[in-house]
Amino acid sequence: MINRLKRCALASLILLPTIAAQPARADISDTLPDIGTTAGNTLSVHQELAMGDFYVRQLRASAPLINDPLLNDYINQLGQRLVAHAWSVKTPFHFFLVSNDELNAFAFFGGNVVLHSALFRYTENESQLASVLAHEISHVTQRHLARAMEEQQRNAPLTWVGALGSILLAMANPQAGMAALSGTLAGAQQGVISFTQQNEQEADRIGIQVLQRAGFDPQAMPNFLQKLSDQSRFASKPPEILLTHPLPDSRLADARNRANQMKPVVVQSSQDFYMAKVRVLGMYATGKNQLGDDLLETLSKGNTREQTAAQYGKAVQFLQAKSYDNARRIIAPLLAAQPNNVWYLDLMTDIDIGLKQPQRAIALLEKAKASSPVVQLNLANAYVEAKQPASASKILYRYTWTHKDDPNGWDLLAQASSAQGLTDEEEAARAESLALNGQLDQAIRSLSDASAAVPLGSLKQARYDARIDQLRYLQQRFRQYQKR
Repeated sequence: MINRLKRCALASLILLPTIAAQPARADISDTLPDIGTTAGNTLSVHQELAMGDFYVRQLRASAPLINDPLLNDYINQLGQRLVAHAWSVKTPFHFFLVSNDELNAFAFFGGNVVLHSALFRYTENESQLASVLAHEISHVTQRHLARAMEEQQRNAPLTWVGALGSILLAMANPQAGMAALSGTLAGAQQGVISFTQQNEQEADRIGIQVLQRAGFDPQAMPNFLQKLSDQSRFASKPPEILLTHPLPDSRLADARNRANQMKPVVVQSSQDFYMAKVRVLGMYATGKNQLGDDLLETLSKGNTREQTAAQYGKAVQFLQAKSYDNARRIIAPLLAAQPNNVWYLDLMTDIDIGLKQPQRAIALLEKAKASSPVVQLNLANAYVEAKQPASASKILYRYTWTHKDDPNGWDLLAQASSAQGLTDEEEAARAESLALNGQLDQAIRSLSDASAAVPLGSLKQARYDARIDQLRYLQQRFRQYQKR
């Protein structure tokens, strides 16, 4: 299913879930320092959340965000593991993956962290990937954007907000973002998202503590920074991440010194890290970052986890080439050994559907004991492909209730409803996808059509009308963030 829907926008609507439980006491060395401002005078945490919601919807609509539940689940689990060991967490966190061959990552209001897919090519192990996440998490917990905004509070605030939105879009999708920059003062505000050297060293200092507390190798941060430094030294153009995250020698030396003061630890990368690596590069990368035989050869000579990932990666290559029988030949024995492995279940489902055998996929998924969202989505998709939309809807009603932020569920529910002639439910499901992409006018029109299609005064009509009111409130709240 993921292969079929992978080009849709990423789903992760800000719904203000419960913040991860924090440890009992804070280490004074990594709480927000008193530098004359705590950013509360200009921007409250509530305002940060509202702005983050707005920007996420804009990015979802315009940037090449990867809508892959397997990968989304992996990076969010990794990110939340780090957040659980961070101090000064005032917002929920959400982690996104964008299909971009430029090496970069960035964070913005409301606990939102975006990783470029190229990071999976250049990080050698899970601790290095975690070090990038820990650094970005620290930008958020230290409220670096809000503090920068406070320093520039003499500027027109709405112009500043519009410029920031254009900058974020430019980082995620350069072509669309540069178009959005025209007509704004964003050029003068570029330094807002390109944090100062003081911000970067602070994020390193706190991030490396988070990295260690979460059980990762603290040496991974200076090692990765060294790798970036070496790469930039012999390149005509430095990696994009160094343009938005300055790396003077003093920053690298400081990170190395701090890591050397910590207890050495040997950390093995998880199986999921290697699976995510080959999946990202095999399905979403282009050019030099594509999954090639050279990487698969290297993995095949590594430890057991790397060898398994090499096999999985080869099956991904066959799937992408629509060589379904060859992909099945590789995955079948892996799945037989681990019948509840979601990486294998997902790929086998795509293979069976590619072979026009959705019933075989249904039988496999119904037997699986794994109850993960990935399995639920794959089973619903298999039911749709097998022309059993009512069975798909039963799954999707529950799924969209618990995963309101995932357009995969809403898109499948719209298909299943259409196949059953349930016009109102089809329009309502499409409205949710539109709302996730910030297309609130269109979402309201779809819900109005849904309301008109059901009996006057019915419970369904009351529900649709109530949702219209909610979206109109969002329109009003977001109006202040629109570019002037």
